[in-house]
Amino acid sequence: MNKLSLIIKREYLAKVRNKSFVIMTFLSPILMVAMIVLIAYLTKVNDSQKRIIAVFNESDYFSTDFNTTERTSFVFFKRISLQAAKDSTLSLGFSGLLHIPIGSDLEEVTQNSFFYSKEPPNSTLLDPLENIFEERLRQRRLIDIGVSTEEFTTINNSFEINIATFEGEQNLKGINEMKAFVGGGFGYLIMMFIIIYGGFVMRSVIEEKTSRIIEVIISSVKPFQLMLGKIIGTSLAGITQFSIWIVSASLLLFVIFLVSGIDLTGISDQSAMVSNPMSTISPMPQTTDAMQLYALEFLQIPWFLLISLFLVYFVLGYLIYSSIYAAIGAAVDNETDTQQFIFPIILPLMLAIYVGFFSVFSNPHGPIAVAFSLFPFTSPIVMLMRLPGGIGEGGVPLWQIIISIVLLIVTFVGIVWLAAKIYRVGILMYGKKPTYRELYKWLKY
Repeated sequence: MNKLSLIIKREYLAKVRNKSFVIMTFLSPILMVAMIVLIAYLTKVNDSQKRIIAVFNESDYFSTDFNTTERTSFVFFKRISLQAAKDSTLSLGFSGLLHIPIGSDLEEVTQNSFFYSKEPPNSTLLDPLENIFEERLRQRRLIDIGVSTEEFTTINNSFEINIATFEGEQNLKGINEMKAFVGGGFGYLIMMFIIIYGGFVMRSVIEEKTSRIIEVIISSVKPFQLMLGKIIGTSLAGITQFSIWIVSASLLLFVIFLVSGIDLTGISDQSAMVSNPMSTISPMPQTTDAMQLYALEFLQIPWFLLISLFLVYFVLGYLIYSSIYAAIGAAVDNETDTQQFIFPIILPLMLAIYVGFFSVFSNPHGPIAVAFSLFPFTSPIVMLMRLPGGIGEGGVPLWQIIISIVLLIVTFVGIVWLAAKIYRVGILMYGKKPTYRELYKWLKY
């Protein structure tokens, strides 16, 4: 046990005293914050630029439908030819030309309308235009069957059903998605930590193996103790660095956004549009009462439970994957040879993120979400996506949490036992790239 503590101390001090480690510990938060500020600034600049659309309306319809908004301006062409309108649009650098031709009725006009642009237009440009046509067609079709304008206004009002618990408390749409997103953030931190600091363990093993220092160390320390000491020592160094990153980056962001007044709304809007998982979230009502209810729901997330179990899953998940990284480091001679083994390790983590988002967002208690939250290689991420809903009724059943933790512990013990077998043989192997068949043979030694 004394030897294990010495190895842990040696690995920890070797990492934290390294010049590159110290530099990146304090430089990385600055770079991360600078990137976020740059994205926020560029998003703000991009949103401040208005799109100008030329409208060449030859029909008797849509005379008052195209109104200038915060992001889009309309310029109207009259008494010119279509070709002249196209040439003017191109020469003036407008986003495009909407041509509405003459027609006997609205149906014919809309069917023959075209939007001309230099490049294929994106949905943010076309959707508002299509909505205008769709609204007028719907109104005309209803009027043709005897619906008045006043009745159309009543019919066209949107509807949202009231939702509540059986106890009579008001429910809100999108709460499950919001909670899954919070849990997904914790899961994403685990994935990034495993990828970054698992590689640290692997490189540490490779460096000692190639420098032949390991031959001296292994004479006085058991391979299992050496591997476990490296994993724990590197983990502590990584946690130290990661904690400094989180605290310093948060303080820097708070100060910068407080001083500069950059609004993060634009970033969140853009990310909601491009992120597939988040596109399932229903839009929040804009009333003050609704926003207060959402804020209250956010505060009612069991943060203490979530953070406590985050630490449990964080430690167990990292120990499992770092053991595999250590075994890979012992099996190869250089980092180039590790590429054939890395993808199978990262694949479960990627699967946990993507399958977790899609399954937990739609049904946090469905069979896919439950299965992946119990499977040891994905449970540290997927279970955290489900945990913001709490434990017990309406949340994750206690037995599922217990089973997932037990499976993680058993898997960790099994992985360490298997990794130690590979480590024991591979740590003294030089000059040969192992295959999967040879690794299987090492496990039987």
